[in-house]
Amino acid sequence: MTDEEDEGPMALNVGQRVRLAADLRLAGSVTSAGESPQETGAFAASVALAAGIEGTVERVDEHHRQQSHEVREYVRLKSLLDDFGHQMPPASREQLEEQVAALEEQWAAYQRQLFRVTVRVRLDNGFVLDDAPEEAFASA
Repeated sequence: MTDEEDEGPMALNVGQRVRLAADLRLAGSVTSAGESPQETGAFAASVALAAGIEGTVERVDEHHRQQSHEVREYVRLKSLLDDFGHQMPPASREQLEEQVAALEEQWAAYQRQLFRVTVRVRLDNGFVLDDAPEEAFASA
C-alpha cells in the first residue's frame, strides 16, 4: 500500500486525471438526447464500465450534510452547557451533561461525514459520469 492510499480519501481537483476504481453498472430508463427530461424513457438499458477507465475531472462539488434533529439538539445543549453550566445548580448541570453525552454518538457520526464530495468526470471513452462520489475514482 502506498502512502497516498494510507491517507484516506484523496481530494480531487478540476483537470486532474483519474481512473475508475471499481467496475460500475449503470441501469435505468433511456431517452433520446433531444427529448425532454420529463418524458419517460422508451426503453430500459444498462451500461457497464470497467475499473481502470481513465478520464479528467471537470467539476468538483461539496455537499453539506443536513443536520438531524439529534445533531441540532446536541449543538443547542452543548452550547447551553458550555455557556451556563458553571452557573447551574449541580443536579440541573448533571442532567444536562447526561443529555449531551447521550447525543455525542450522533454528533461524532455527523462530524465524520460532514461533507459529501461528488464529481463530474469525462471518461476517455466519451462517457460522462456526473454527480459521482469521489470515492469511485483513484489518481491516474
